[in-house]
Amino acid sequence: MANKGPAYGMSRDVQSKIEKKYDDELEDRLVEWIVAQCGAAVGRPERGRLGFQVWLKNGIVLSRLVNSLYPDGSKPVKIPDAPPTMVFKQMEQIAQFLKAAEDYGVVKTDIFQTVDLFEAKDMAAVQRTLMALGSLAVTKNDGNYHGDPNWFMK
Repeated sequence: MANKGPAYGMSRDVQSKIEKKYDDELEDRLVEWIVAQCGAAVGRPERGRLGFQVWLKNGIVLSRLVNSLYPDGSKPVKIPDAPPTMVFKQMEQIAQFLKAAEDYGVVKTDIFQTVDLFEAKDMAAVQRTLMALGSLAVTKNDGNYHGDPNWFMK
């Protein structure tokens, strides 16, 4: 992770294509939804791909998001009192979010890999997962969705 140098040749071309799929407008919509869903306590990221990645990287915001989609008393992800600082704990928190999202109904093909977020390999995949989760929440119409229903497709 820390020793990864710059990409060259075909690797750079592939990474460049992946990065072009990232949508800044979609990021704004997702941030608005996450804040509406979880409350102002989650804060807001700095604008841009890197700010969004740093905001979600420790898994706490994602865990609060998925927990907010469940009724009180049945929260699928345990959130530690202090945000995890160790890398493997942060990755474990992201993995718990991914498991909970899949259990909620997000199709496995719409779910990103932990490294996509943690190392910012494919932030567009992270956006796809959050879009799928939001769309499911709107479609379920169980009273746990907060925000504008027009932000997501049913």
